[in-house]
Amino acid sequence: MFTNKTPWIILLVLWMIGSTWWHVCKIKQLCADDASAGGPSVSATMPALTIADGDRFRLELPGNFSFAKSGANASMSSLGGSLDSLTAYLKANPGRTLDITGYYSASETNTTSFENLGLARAEGIKQYLVQQGIPAKSLTTKGVLRDDLAFTTKGDSLYGGLDFAFGGTAMAPVAETAPAPETVAAGITEEGLAAKEKFTSVFEPIDLYFPLGEANYIKTPETAKFFAEATKYLAEHKDKKLVLTGHTDNSGPDATNMRLSRDRANDVKAKLRKSGISPSQIVTEAKGETQPKASNQTREGRKANRRVSVVVQ
Repeated sequence: MFTNKTPWIILLVLWMIGSTWWHVCKIKQLCADDASAGGPSVSATMPALTIADGDRFRLELPGNFSFAKSGANASMSSLGGSLDSLTAYLKANPGRTLDITGYYSASETNTTSFENLGLARAEGIKQYLVQQGIPAKSLTTKGVLRDDLAFTTKGDSLYGGLDFAFGGTAMAPVAETAPAPETVAAGITEEGLAAKEKFTSVFEPIDLYFPLGEANYIKTPETAKFFAEATKYLAEHKDKKLVLTGHTDNSGPDATNMRLSRDRANDVKAKLRKSGISPSQIVTEAKGETQPKASNQTREGRKANRRVSVVVQ
């Protein structure tokens, strides 16, 4: 039964509904977009990934790499496919090189040990490809500052952030040959040999040398870079290992050299206990005199062969 107050009650209810809608949709802007409002809707679109080597190779994926803002690690879950055809092409054409360019913005913070965040992003993809069996020498990296990088609000994500370009000239596979022994400068010391070692990637071996009669390996800025990156990588990839391989010169019996090379590798492992690398991720191997780096015919060559090689696998 209606009363004289009914119209006022209905008007009050309608006013409350209208006020609530205005507060939620127009002030708080929590409602779905109204197509009739005429305002542009902002949405992030992910560019498709294309990697091509002229008419010889072409990889097209519907998605792309993504990075967190100020993040160096690429997410590959958004690619919509795999890089298997790329790695197969590089393996089949060892004369070709792949230049990887990583981009970064001035608004980002670089917390890596690399010169800039773009280089760190490029190096991350390089390390992935090296894991797939691509020689590190076939891959070059650089970082480039760009002011037009767009980050989505959702997760501060950067879609893309990498460019790829092929180089090199030889297209025919090159037959594998045994590496020629290194030429070692006359009179060089173990310290000099250690100073010659350069860090390129945790997936490329770096050699450790020892002062004569001492158990501690010679530390250099390059070995410090290697172990800093290896520690960080292994902490994030528990299935990977740091492999320490001991070597000797050809002085003495084979069995003695094999034991000595194992002892050298184990000595380094013991020194790494405080580095932050889990002992379960450190593997030691012994090669004795079987894999010389330089000729054993000279004193300097024998010094170069007394080493421990370190690499992540």
